[in-house]
Amino acid sequence: MEPTDRPIGYWLKHLDGLLESTLDGALAGHALSRRHWQAMNAIRDAPLTADALRDALRPFWGEGAITIEDVLGDLAERGWVAEDDGRYALTEPGRTAHAAVAERVGETRRAVLDGLTEQDYVATVRTLSRMASNLERRAVAS
Repeated sequence: MEPTDRPIGYWLKHLDGLLESTLDGALAGHALSRRHWQAMNAIRDAPLTADALRDALRPFWGEGAITIEDVLGDLAERGWVAEDDGRYALTEPGRTAHAAVAERVGETRRAVLDGLTEQDYVATVRTLSRMASNLERRAVAS
């Protein structure tokens, strides 16, 4: 069977499941999930409110997923995240943990991209973005 014998939706779902399980496995040694990593990464450079963080990560949060409040609470218990005036930011220990976790995530990303050129990656992202835009425009027109 050729890869093109399956529709793009199959490959998107299959890849998403593999990314989820692979990243969760890579993060397990830190007792983190992909959602913890995404939250830490999102607030790495600038503090965000829980609502802004929720909006930024909405595509990754499905029904029954851990809540952003649970993730932030867990990270706060570890001393990795602090809240100030409704905005969440990494603490110094959180920055250290982020750097360690980033190494594991980087290994996973390199494995995902093995055999692909930068041009392959850029073309794939542009193609997926265009497909999403096409459907978004169609939804607005309906």
